[in-house]
Amino acid sequence: MRSISIFGATGSVGEQTVDLLRRAGGAGAFRVVALTGGRNVARLAEIARELQAEVAVCADPDGLVELRERLAESGVAVAAGPEAIAEAADRPADWVMSAIVGAAGLVPGLRVLRHGATLALANKESLVTAGPLLMAEAAAHGARILPVDSEHSAIFQALVGEDIAAVERIVLTASGGALRDWPLEALAAARVEDALAHPNWAMGQRITIDSASMFNKALEVIETREFFGVEPDQIEVIIHPESLIHSMVGYRDGAIMAHLGAPDMRHSIGYALNWPKRADLPVARLDLARIASLTFRAPDLARYPALRLARDVMARRGLSGAAFNAAKEVALDQFLAGRLGFMRMAELVERTLAALDPELGGSNLLNGLEDVLAMDHLARVRAVETARRMAGDA
Repeated sequence: MRSISIFGATGSVGEQTVDLLRRAGGAGAFRVVALTGGRNVARLAEIARELQAEVAVCADPDGLVELRERLAESGVAVAAGPEAIAEAADRPADWVMSAIVGAAGLVPGLRVLRHGATLALANKESLVTAGPLLMAEAAAHGARILPVDSEHSAIFQALVGEDIAAVERIVLTASGGALRDWPLEALAAARVEDALAHPNWAMGQRITIDSASMFNKALEVIETREFFGVEPDQIEVIIHPESLIHSMVGYRDGAIMAHLGAPDMRHSIGYALNWPKRADLPVARLDLARIASLTFRAPDLARYPALRLARDVMARRGLSGAAFNAAKEVALDQFLAGRLGFMRMAELVERTLAALDPELGGSNLLNGLEDVLAMDHLARVRAVETARRMAGDA
């Protein structure tokens, strides 16, 4: 029986992974090793009971008592806290979904790879902050990383049977997010609820807001370079409001391979779950005659400055990705708390990177996990300091 773990089981990607497992037979078809979740302890316990998991871990230590009570007499072991999540990653499993949001997903992902497992990677921050470490760890232990982001899954599929040396360009499509049709001058006043009204995708809070600011796409640009090993000038971004083409790969003979599908994350989750085979998936089939047309437009960098910052990060490499992601996470926290305007998130990230210039310029080497974690911490400290100064300037 195939063994499965899900890190981030109560989030959007995690829940859709659970849905696919349930449809494929659930606990009768899979041995579920570990499930982890965030603050929704009740839902984590519910999933753990349903899938008869060996262990359930909540990220917040304060949730341990509730989790233990909800799983009493279930046979499911319980634990809590970041170290417990890392220890859960040391439990061998054949296939592991990494769907923890943010830099918190890096350590468990690395631990999973050391066991030679297949890592279905929905945590883009891992590649952004420590791409070379992640890829080297997989190679050293005979592990495999399968992309779960819809864009990178599409690229991966378009490359099947092809030589990466024949790739001329990779085109990442972007919906443009909830605010894509707002006048530029109105964006400064956008509220959290405005940024959460995504027209196409049903996603978690943080990734939906990152979609509106295009920080999500900025991370994906960096992720593309790290995962596929192409040069930054080979990576393009185009606004595609319908979200039906998930990415395209252009080859040196002029051909472009495009992956089309309904905006449903179960496409890419299911592909990773069943790889190298394809299985029936409960997703909508496209009616091309009804759709009739697809539209595209170039992204406006004044509207989406995160894309420009991603280019700067790729030019510097090293620990720049870790600094960029940490500053981005702080900026999003500040926006969610009402302390920072929507358009000032990119300003906070840029100013934080500038404040870190001495560290990034003098010791911008990614030698190991300790370097990444140290830069992540330092960047968060500087970002919070910068946010306080920006609040004073307002």
